[in-house]
Amino acid sequence: MGENVSRDLSAIVKAYDVRGTVPDQLDADLARVFGAAFATVTAAHAVTVGHDMRPSSPELARAFAEGAAGRGADVVEIGLCSTDQLYYASGSLDMPGAMFTASHNPARYNGIKLCRAGAAPIGQDTGLADIRALVEQWTSAPAGIPPTDRPAGTLTRRDTLGDYATHLRSLVDLSAIRPLKVVVDAGNGMGGHTVPAVLEGLPLDVVPLYFELDGSFPNHEANPLDPENLRDLQAEVRRTGADIGLAFDGDADRCFVVDETGEAVSPSAITALVAVREIARARAAGEDKPTVIHNLITSRGVPEIVLASGGKPVRTRVGHSFIKAEMARTGAVFGGEHSAHYYFRDFWKADTGMLAALHVLAALGEQPEPLTRLVADYQRYASSGEINSTVDDQTARTAAVRAAYTGRDGVTFDELDGLTVSGPDWWFNLRPSNTEPLLRLNIEAADAAAVAAIREEVLALVRD
Repeated sequence: MGENVSRDLSAIVKAYDVRGTVPDQLDADLARVFGAAFATVTAAHAVTVGHDMRPSSPELARAFAEGAAGRGADVVEIGLCSTDQLYYASGSLDMPGAMFTASHNPARYNGIKLCRAGAAPIGQDTGLADIRALVEQWTSAPAGIPPTDRPAGTLTRRDTLGDYATHLRSLVDLSAIRPLKVVVDAGNGMGGHTVPAVLEGLPLDVVPLYFELDGSFPNHEANPLDPENLRDLQAEVRRTGADIGLAFDGDADRCFVVDETGEAVSPSAITALVAVREIARARAAGEDKPTVIHNLITSRGVPEIVLASGGKPVRTRVGHSFIKAEMARTGAVFGGEHSAHYYFRDFWKADTGMLAALHVLAALGEQPEPLTRLVADYQRYASSGEINSTVDDQTARTAAVRAAYTGRDGVTFDELDGLTVSGPDWWFNLRPSNTEPLLRLNIEAADAAAVAAIREEVLALVRD
């Protein structure tokens, strides 16, 4: 096994997680070595391990647990869970955690999301590179994993679903909301496991779509970022006359919102809505100018609304490691991304789509207006969504765009993450993919016509 595994690790150890096809790139033997390396690098006396509904997940999670126990860590196995439920376990039990999931990837994939105690992220620069190095060393050594003088740890089972649901509901008061009809599309992912527990007993008429746990994703990909995968939810909201629709991705850490007309609500608008609520709660507790983190792709309406609500906006690069690092540095109360990842200080600075969903349900149910009216104040500008272009030279194409806009009145540039070009009432960001020969374009302007004009001009330069 050693030679092949060592050669393949570069293909499966990503910037923030481990992800590959089963069993050729990731199998139980390799998962066991990852467990041993994880316990060694974190020097943990105890770790927690959970997994999603993919057919390969139970075997991989158990092998990882056995590897960690073999290095002296007591392992708390929480079984089937969403990624944010694993973060809950890591935070509440104060131990490092491992979640076996490939999120929205196709069924043949699986992977591992890792965190330190308190749900602190592990990425390339915060331990993942060290874990990879140990795995490569041990899988290529004839003797395999070396012996340790620590006694073997124990494996125990623990059900955290009820405690997770109770914790989330303690953070948002839903006791006085009006009755709502809610369509929820779990995409055959872990939302089918967590949504019933979290929403049970609330004045909600829940219409379930694809709650059956099925890692083959028989109905559609569990990736709500692709508009194709929202169509069933949108149709069901319209058919049933629901007040709101919610869509979760495969590991249920992201949540997308559909209004009562079946139209998708921008994650930037949800970021602004939740930010206003979290700022108000923090200010009521005596906090002056609570900080809210937003990445540079979110609408400019987000920092405007944060400022108007008495908060302090902080702009970051795209990606959870940057958001979480800034939340730790600033003590931010909340953070949001255009990809529908929402981060909460009260949830160990980790992302949880479920808690964001509870905030939206509370905001909707506390007042009589429909969701379209409620979010209208938070959707100030027109946007393009993310447009991907395959290019032969990312650097040269980006330079051509910059040159074309240089010298224009009122135009400024910044390079926090890719190239952001800003005008008086518009901006766009052109960002290279780290893993593919792509440039990702996001545009925001005063109206759809302005967005279309910028789109045409920039894509002519990028795709010429």
